[in-house]
This record gives sequence, structure tokens and C-alpha cells, in this order.
Amino acid sequence: MTDRNDRWGELLRRANGGDAVAYAEFLTEVAPAIRTIVRGRSGDDSGNEDIVQEVLLAIHAKRHTWRETDPVTPWLYAIARYKTADAFRRLRRGPVQVPIGEHADRLVDEGQGDPTAARDLTRLLGKIDDRSASIVRAVGLEGESAGEVGTRMGMSEGAVRVAYHRAMTRLRHLAAADHEKDEM
Repeated sequence: MTDRNDRWGELLRRANGGDAVAYAEFLTEVAPAIRTIVRGRSGDDSGNEDIVQEVLLAIHAKRHTWRETDPVTPWLYAIARYKTADAFRRLRRGPVQVPIGEHADRLVDEGQGDPTAARDLTRLLGKIDDRSASIVRAVGLEGESAGEVGTRMGMSEGAVRVAYHRAMTRLRHLAAADHEKDEM
């Protein structure tokens, strides 16, 4: 261990002095030791290389904190341990999974959509003029083309598109205002 510690210490000392070749050698030699630490804490190899790279980046960012009078391996291993622990803590913090089997009959069927959306849309459409609301219903909900709606309403296809766009903009503003009011 003393030989390795001395070698790594000398390489890092030269690297901190600006020797790029020594720095490349240092990183090449410490990477297998970092991999061993990460693998020892994870128990498998899945996702370990990302953590190894994270540790190497931390070493790069903190290399100026190593005191040249101290052995390099404890400093190096401490960074590896802490970064590895942080990475595994982050990975475990994924989405919380709750069994829902006994509550399935009370859950909303996602294929049906949001049950309150129709009510909210009807309320919002009631806040804009009738012509605009008819265009939104026909184009946005029933899937009619702008040409079909224009023919039925005595408007050009372009006028229907413009009216639809303006109505949707008004609806977005109304919905945002309602949302802000609800949050207060």
C-alpha cells in the first residue's frame, strides 16, 4: 500500500503542478481502485460505471484540497466512499410504490380521462362567446375540419382557424386565472 500511496502521491503532486501526463497516469491508475470501492458497496455492476465517473469528476474538482504532506489514498478513498454513498442514496430515492390492489375499484380509469375535465371545459366555454365556443367544440372536441366548420357557419377556412386559435388563447387565460384564484 505504501508503494501505491507513494506513487499516486507523486503523480498527483506533479499533476497539481501542471503535468498533464502525470494526471492522466494518476486517473488511469486510481480508476480500478474506485471501481472496486463502488462494486463493493453496490454488490453488482449495474450502473456502477456512472458512479465511477462521478467519483473521478469529484476527485478532479477537489484535487486542490489534497495536502501534499498527507498520504493520498485516505483522501482518495474518502471522496470515493462519500460520492458512492450519495449516488446510491439518490438512486434509492426513486418513486414511491404503493400497492393499490385493494383500492382498484375506487381508482379512476385513465382511459376515461379526467372526470372533472368535461365539467371544467363546459364552464370555461360558457365564459366565451357562443360562436367561439361552437368552433372549439366542433374543431377541438368533435374533430371536424376548419373547412367543414366554415361551410356550416358561413366563414372561410382561414377565419375558422383564426377564431379557433383566439378562442383557445382566451380559454388558456381563463383557465390560468381560475388556477391562480384557486391557489389563493
